[in-house]
Amino acid sequence: MKSRYVGLSVLMAMLAAATLAAAGELELPKEKISGGEPEKMMQQYWLRQVDSAAQRWREEYEKRTAPEQISAYQARLRDEFLKAIGGLPERTPLAAQVTGTVARDGYRVEKIIFESQPKHYVTGLLFLPDAERFKAPYPGVLIPCGHAMSAKGHDEYQTMGALLALSGMAAFVFDPIDQGERGQRLGDDGWPKLWGTTAHWMVGVGSMLVGRNTARFEIWDGIRAIDYLQSRPEVDPQRIGCTGNSGGGTQTSYLMALETRLKAAAPSCYLCGFPALLHTIGPQDAEQTIFGQLAFGMDHADYLMMQAPTPFLVCAATQDFFDIQGTWTIFRDAKRLYTRMGFAERLEILENDAKHNYNTVQREGVVRWMARWLLGKDQPIKEPRIALLDENEIRCTPDGMVMKLAGARSVYDLNEDYENELAVRRAAAWKDGRRAELLDQVRSLAGIRKLGELPDPRVESLGAFERNGYRIEQLVLCPEEGIWLPALKFLPARPNGKVVLYLHEAGKAAGAADGGPIEKRVLAGEVVLAVDVRGTGQTQPGGPGKPGAPPPVDTKGVFLAYLLGRSYVGVRAEDVLVCARYARNLEQNKSPGVSLVAVGNLGVPALHAAALEPGLFDAVSLSRSLRSWSSVVHNHVSQDQAVNAVHGALVHYDLPDLAKAVGEKLSISEPLGPMGQPIE
Repeated sequence: MKSRYVGLSVLMAMLAAATLAAAGELELPKEKISGGEPEKMMQQYWLRQVDSAAQRWREEYEKRTAPEQISAYQARLRDEFLKAIGGLPERTPLAAQVTGTVARDGYRVEKIIFESQPKHYVTGLLFLPDAERFKAPYPGVLIPCGHAMSAKGHDEYQTMGALLALSGMAAFVFDPIDQGERGQRLGDDGWPKLWGTTAHWMVGVGSMLVGRNTARFEIWDGIRAIDYLQSRPEVDPQRIGCTGNSGGGTQTSYLMALETRLKAAAPSCYLCGFPALLHTIGPQDAEQTIFGQLAFGMDHADYLMMQAPTPFLVCAATQDFFDIQGTWTIFRDAKRLYTRMGFAERLEILENDAKHNYNTVQREGVVRWMARWLLGKDQPIKEPRIALLDENEIRCTPDGMVMKLAGARSVYDLNEDYENELAVRRAAAWKDGRRAELLDQVRSLAGIRKLGELPDPRVESLGAFERNGYRIEQLVLCPEEGIWLPALKFLPARPNGKVVLYLHEAGKAAGAADGGPIEKRVLAGEVVLAVDVRGTGQTQPGGPGKPGAPPPVDTKGVFLAYLLGRSYVGVRAEDVLVCARYARNLEQNKSPGVSLVAVGNLGVPALHAAALEPGLFDAVSLSRSLRSWSSVVHNHVSQDQAVNAVHGALVHYDLPDLAKAVGEKLSISEPLGPMGQPIE
């Protein structure tokens, strides 16, 4: 048995070496490709569109001066934003409970659990002022936490809650999903294996398939936390504010943009504007990446303006990884709008000479802002030494995790429930046979133009060479401005009249080694066109991956596209169509269409192309492609599936629906599950 494994490892090494050799001679010289650096092509492509969206935003902003224009703009963006995150759930009983109390000098802390949705538990700490020193009812300030693993137990958030209470205001610090006590998917040992941004993206991929966003869950938790604050007799329901840092600053910005009950807000260390963000560190966490946000004209400045003239303090750090110049740009834009409305004093900025933080300077500035607008007092705030709660004192649940409570429902469960409803609707719709109408919905959701609307590619020839009795031509196909697709055309000595479009997630050189699948087809007489569709092969940021290793995914590009309201499935499907039409029109082709071969994650866009333009293809072969989107939602965890996703697709269709539409010309081998694992 040992010798068998040794032999297998030697064989794998030989295959990797052969692939490496093939790749070396088959990659196109970068200096001959228009644009010069194909590995930077996609980032530059998307950032040009980001800049165009920013220019459109600027033009619309400058037109917005009259009160009725401002009101209409605020209402429109609210509707667009809520639609993009999948709407909000219905209100259900909070079933709130106090599970303990901790006394401190000058305030007390109550441990709270409530249900933002049935059996979906939220944990938080309610800091209440000393009743002998301050007379109730108090203003209430919501504090959503940033990405600290301990969340409400983190010293910065505890201290903010305590300082507000010592200043005469109630403060509610609560755990976001996958932080603190709210791990959403526990391992065998009863503790989460994923947390923070990694976990949020895991939730986000399943959410986008059903037309939702991780932000939907966080926003609703925040809205219900406001409900809880207003339910407390010690809190004045008309004086509610919100502040948070980093990821908590994101949540604060969203809540302030949507919630008329908030009378003051102070987000810290997040707002900087999409042009600055995307040109520097790029797209961030799942809840900070909203589908189509740039397309429908919503930037960070809009969070400040959507409830104007409500008082808003922008807290920023000079040395933050969120670009400080971007922060000043959006602040100035929002300040001008507040000034137009006659309330310039209600928008201010606190710039702290520090790194990404929620330190004493920030906290004192925030509490002074809240006191000004919620207490009617404007005076300096000095933070004393705070006696922090220990690990046991911050715990709201018996075992430290909400998912250990009886009947607890995770965000994965909530998405799965919704997908179950959608599956019934999809089955009924596709059974009715309204296929043309359904395929129009597919086209619209994926953003795929009709073949007749796609221009013919400009073709550049970079040379040719002979190998093993056939000829290889090096080409570049340019389907649109700024996109150059490296390609190889394999020409047999005796063509049999058939042409194959060969697409591999690892790029055009994959499968082209001596004795490989491409060579076998060429030696059988078929012309093969192998193309690096955008984001693969030489156009993959960083260049082609290592032979034998899983190909890298253009993750940053995927989420830039998502912000712009597009998908890699859609743009790659258009590449497939353009390349297939070019291949069909080759003089060597004697068939009505071409044979399409797609390997790996290119199977999903290839399937879309074949379903929408069936006359272009004689046969379609998919290998090692994702079998269904619904499996991603039901499995809860997935691997590199954002590149395969279309926002809201499962509302109308799943991949097996497209497979049935393609019909008998489709063959599928080695289908994969959501973790990239082979399935039956």
